Amino acid sequence: MLTPKERLLAKLNGRKTDRPPVICTGGMMNAAIVEIMQQSGHTLPEAHTDAALMADLAGAIYEQTGFENIGIPFCMTVEAEVLGSDVTYGTLECEPKITRELFAAPRDVTPKNIAAMLADGRIATVVAAADLLAKRYPDVPVIGNITGPVSAAASLVDPVELLKQYRKDPAECHRVMRYISDLLIAFARQMAESGVNAISIGDPTATGEILGPKIFREFAAFYLNQVIDALHASDIPVIVHICGNMNTVRPQLPTLHANAISTDAMVNLKQLKTDFPEITTMGNLSTYLLELGSAAQVAEQTRRLVADGIDIISPACGLSTSTSLELIRAMTGSVKEG
Repeated sequence: MLTPKERLLAKLNGRKTDRPPVICTGGMMNAAIVEIMQQSGHTLPEAHTDAALMADLAGAIYEQTGFENIGIPFCMTVEAEVLGSDVTYGTLECEPKITRELFAAPRDVTPKNIAAMLADGRIATVVAAADLLAKRYPDVPVIGNITGPVSAAASLVDPVELLKQYRKDPAECHRVMRYISDLLIAFARQMAESGVNAISIGDPTATGEILGPKIFREFAAFYLNQVIDALHASDIPVIVHICGNMNTVRPQLPTLHANAISTDAMVNLKQLKTDFPEITTMGNLSTYLLELGSAAQVAEQTRRLVADGIDIISPACGLSTSTSLELIRAMTGSVKEG
């Protein structure tokens, strides 16, 4: 029988497996629910800034949920903080948030030294947690999460102004995106060197609804591929999660170089797989159903995804911290029962 690590890496590399993996990547799609934190005693927001606590909470999530991976960190503010924006770490129930972007416009951005940033703040915390987890769970894939280039840029520069400048001043926006992408590549490589087996990129600002197809192609797809190609050169598989219905950017999905594409719940993954059989599909169980449905409904919808041939089963987006373990286990158990 395949180990969870063997199964996920095989799927990400296009090989057949006995069944789909069932995972929750971490990052914007983490399963640090209140019930697990209260039972384990490993809690947020403390685990955002302490490597041992981060590893303990990630381990507790793996052991209690049935998800077949470990994912760190538990938010999308690690890069924003090290870039210089103001961040609040939230509470047990609420995720960290960016309270003020460092710059008002792309032309104002003054790059910092990337090597210095890698040794600073929570990047070092996440890398140390990855090392602990890789040694503690050798048969379980550890997924490191980074914020996508468009979303990371929107955490450094006022996002409303940034969206305007994509059209008015693309040269300055490209300068910012190159800076951001270099940081993301370096951060991801450090995690991989510490034992992370795959990288997941969450880029919720890079939706077709927000950017439109032209800006998506010029900035989102281009810089996602820049990051992915650099990680592939180091033999690191990459998952990309795209939010929204994707209708306006759907034809561009095959141009992404990711090993798997994760989608929101409103996307018909079965149809996507039919239209683009070369894509390794991932998703997309509704997080509203996971929070507010019944165990029977969750199990039924999960079995439908498996029957539809979806390659990797996962929640469709970030889980509410009030989601119950019972419903998460209904999801993971339905995949494993075959």
